[in-house]
Amino acid sequence: MNLTIPNTLTVLRLLAAPGVAVMFLYFHRPWADWFALALFITAAITDFFDGYLARAWGQESRLGAMLDPIADKAMVVIAIMVLTGYSGMNPWLILPAALILFREVFVSGLREYLGSSAGLLKVTKLAKWKTLAQMVAIAVLFLGTGLEHLEGIARRGLTPEEYAELVTAGLADPIRSCGVRGCSSYATMAGLTLIWIAAVLTFLTGWDYFRKALPFLKDDA
Repeated sequence: MNLTIPNTLTVLRLLAAPGVAVMFLYFHRPWADWFALALFITAAITDFFDGYLARAWGQESRLGAMLDPIADKAMVVIAIMVLTGYSGMNPWLILPAALILFREVFVSGLREYLGSSAGLLKVTKLAKWKTLAQMVAIAVLFLGTGLEHLEGIARRGLTPEEYAELVTAGLADPIRSCGVRGCSSYATMAGLTLIWIAAVLTFLTGWDYFRKALPFLKDDA
């Protein structure tokens, strides 16, 4: 096994996937959010460079081809798990997250069933855009959770509803870190919009793979 620089980047990205969750075990928020965001973005950047360098230097390998999609899936699945936990189980996040996780499990099962014929489920350009959309959405959502925690500190531990009542009664100043509202709400709305776009792309790529696999799923007459 030749551990080239591209393969090393892929391995580091794979190791960074559980590292995102570990940040919340060893650091207090919002530092955990910022460290997880930084680690996730750094790992996502390597997703471009490992493939680019492998092709540019003629170092494409079976190890890299095997680890690359695993690292991508591990990053997305673990990050989504962390986000759903710290988002208060927001249904607008849970629904696209469930669709994304279902597709990943479904396609992985298809590839396992097809065995030597799994090569027909090659990564398409749409699948690459899907991965990019997922990673951008997750990064923005991590930004939103960090900002929301900071704004929670500013609310002195009160819920948004409780603090809004104090603002209405003139007993507290409104939090307007981004114009007329808090920055976390903008980041969260942007992240949720992006994760729904990613979920749609995820569904389309999953359907495309299923369609390609259909001839191998039919029983012999």
